[in-house]
Amino acid sequence: MNSHENGTSESFHPQPHSGERPDLRSLHVREDVARTGRCGNVHLATGRTCILPERHQGSCDFVGPDDAKGLLP
Repeated sequence: MNSHENGTSESFHPQPHSGERPDLRSLHVREDVARTGRCGNVHLATGRTCILPERHQGSCDFVGPDDAKGLLP
């Protein structure tokens, strides 16, 4: 029997609670920005943050850390 057949796969990840974005626990996502409905992806080399809508198509649009403060949903 394969591990995926009995539900013991090492890659199993529990589902997030109550619709929470699974990427909020990632080091490369800025949580305060992501909670406003934006991408929140952080370019680790520069510290810049993407403020495009969550799950946007195409490349991220990174802005400086100060420009990403105080965003509203």
